[in-house]
Formats: sequence, structure tokens, C-alpha cells
Amino acid sequence: MRGSHVRRGTNLPRMGDFNQSVILDAIRRSSEGLSRVELVELIGLSPQAVSNITRRLLAEELIVEAGKAGSGPGKPRTILRINPSGRFAIGVHLDPAVMTVLLMDLMGVVLQRRVRETPVETEPARIIEIIADEVRALIEESSVDPARIEGIGVAPPGPIDQPAGAVVDPPLLRGWSRVPLRDALAEATDMPVFVEKDVTAAAVAEIWAGGHESTRSFVFVYIGTGIGSGIVVDGEVLRGTSGNAGEIGHIVTDSNGPECSCGMRGCIAVTCDPQSLVREAEALGVLNGERHRNGDVADGLLRLCAIAEEGNELANEILDRAAVRTARAVSVVTNLLDVDRVVFGGPFWEPLAKRYLEVMPSSLPSYRAARSIHPLELVSTRISDDVAAVGAACLLLEQTLGPRAERLMLAQ
Repeated sequence: MRGSHVRRGTNLPRMGDFNQSVILDAIRRSSEGLSRVELVELIGLSPQAVSNITRRLLAEELIVEAGKAGSGPGKPRTILRINPSGRFAIGVHLDPAVMTVLLMDLMGVVLQRRVRETPVETEPARIIEIIADEVRALIEESSVDPARIEGIGVAPPGPIDQPAGAVVDPPLLRGWSRVPLRDALAEATDMPVFVEKDVTAAAVAEIWAGGHESTRSFVFVYIGTGIGSGIVVDGEVLRGTSGNAGEIGHIVTDSNGPECSCGMRGCIAVTCDPQSLVREAEALGVLNGERHRNGDVADGLLRLCAIAEEGNELANEILDRAAVRTARAVSVVTNLLDVDRVVFGGPFWEPLAKRYLEVMPSSLPSYRAARSIHPLELVSTRISDDVAAVGAACLLLEQTLGPRAERLMLAQ
């Protein structure tokens, strides 16, 4: 892709100040669009400031005028809406089993998607080369003007060193010891690259692509090979010093549970993740050689859930026990953050969803400090199993267009 006319992305100062981002975000979140008068009332800026900012957004083709509205006296108001094709972004989910690469528009709609197995030989240079090839193929297959593509967001498993854009010894990607993924992929594609831990990317996806009703404060519980969380407070993702906030694997959910590698007993990592459920089902004889092929975790979990649906008591006990343990972990996080919604998703969530959403609500109240003040909503993400890849693409939108607090430093 070197030498092509792919734009290097829109840098924050050129995109404008915090107020511009707030206005763009307000328009994006409105299902019907907003007029300039409504923006003045909603945001509190002067009519002149709103007029100047919306003029810039129209010139950047980030918004469009979408007809008139008004049934009372006075001049009809011009409605402003997001221009979905104003910008695009590429998202990559680097899972130890499967790579997903997709192209997304400004409203979070996936336009093109490519999926392939991650090679068993996970040598970093080879994986990065494959990702770059997939990105090039994706752009060629689409009808999108490359000049409108903001860049590439990549969501690998953690831990990561976000300031350095590096992947640091993830358990299931052998040989990935401080791999400079951001810089290497930028060099291979000649495009801007952002790196975010997969669970945090999933939370970003929920903000940008979760629909107009998405709440501004929530915890995203990501159930993949392991379990992690992404945290959003007042519309902003909490990342921590190195980009690894939300690591919940060592919250103790059962003090009598199995011993964990950290030295404690009954951590999430050994009681609630899919591998733990499959191991428990094998130990109790619910899964055997016929029911669980080749030690594959996805196959084992699907079989366990299917057997539970058929009425097997032991299988149901395993899932119910895991749901209660997960509720305990969720209560620890929600008590700390005082959010009113928990969103569940990830590649292993769907087979568990029905059972968990039946069991967890009745388990949570006794653990919640604010139970008499406000309810806690438990929901499944409306985004597909590709939530991490969608979130990776949303990174570019969040970084360049979102009303992030640090952008106040850029305001004039």
C-alpha cells in the first residue's frame, strides 16, 4: 500500500476542538438528527459557536443537512445528521484462533468483512504480514475511497503496553514478547494504527455502534477464551496507565474453588471462564470423548450448553454455579464504579446468554451496595461476535472524533 493515496488520518488538532467533538457526538447519538437550535439548547454553546462548528463539520463532510422540520410558527429548522460515508475505519481482531478484519462506516455499520484462521505458528512478523495482506484485500474488495479511511484499529489479547503500541506476552500468543504491533503494522500498510486490548475495544464498540440508546456508563464483560471487562464512565473508556484496566481474572468468586496460578483459590480465571466450565463438565462426566472432540473449548462449551438444554441436571448445575460466580464478580466491579448497566458479549457469550441472564438478576441484589437506589440492567450486546473487531475500527472514530476529556487541552 506504500505510495498509494491513502490519507494518513485526521489528527486531533485538525479535527477541531472539544466543542466540535461534543456537537458531532450529539448528532451521532440522535436517531432523527438535530437542528442547530436544538444543539444550542442541548449543549449550551452560543448560536454563533454552533453555527461555526456545524459549518466546519459540513465542509469536512462529517454531517449533512437532511431536510426541514417544524410544525409550529416560525421558520422550519434544518436537520443535521451524520454522513455515514464521511469517514471509514478498518478493525482487526487478532484472536489466537481466528483473525477478523472489517471495514466500518461512521455510524458503525460493517460494510466488508474477512475472516481467516490464525496460523498455528504465531511468529509475529508472519502474523503482521498476513494482517497487512488482509487489509489490502479488504480495501480492494470494497468500493470505498481509500482517502476516507481513517486508519486501522487492532485488538489483540492483553496484556498490552498501549503507550508503546506493543503486545506483551499474551498467554495464548506464544512468542509475542513486547511485539511493537502498532509500528510494525503502520510500516507494512502505510496507514495510522491504534492498538487496544480486545476487551477494551469491545467497550468502545458499545459506545459507537451499540445504538442510540447506549448508556454513557457501563461495564462490558467480555467472555472469550478468558474473561475480562471494559469500563466506560460518562462516555469515556477507562484504560489505566498502560491500557490494561479491566483485568478481572483474579477476583475471587469461590473461596473453596480450584487453586489459581496466582496462588489464590476460586478466581474468575479458574471458575468462570469457558475452559474452566469444560474442565468441570469433564470431571463430572457430563462431557466425554463422544461429546467433546479434540479438547476444543468452543466445541466443549457448545456441547455443555446443549446438554443443559436437554435437561441434564449436572450440566445445569455447572452453568448455574458459573452464573452465580460471574454475578459475584460483576457486583465487585459495579459496586466500585456505580454504573447502571452491564453489557455481556464476546465469542463465547451467545451459548451462555439465556441461562446466565435468567440466573444472574436474582443473584445480584444481595451483593449490590446501591440496590435500593437504582437498578442494574444486565443485557447482551447488540453487536455480533465480531464486537472486538468492530471496537477496533471504532478506535479510530473514538480517537479522532469522540469528545474525550483530554481534548479540552486543545480547545481554543
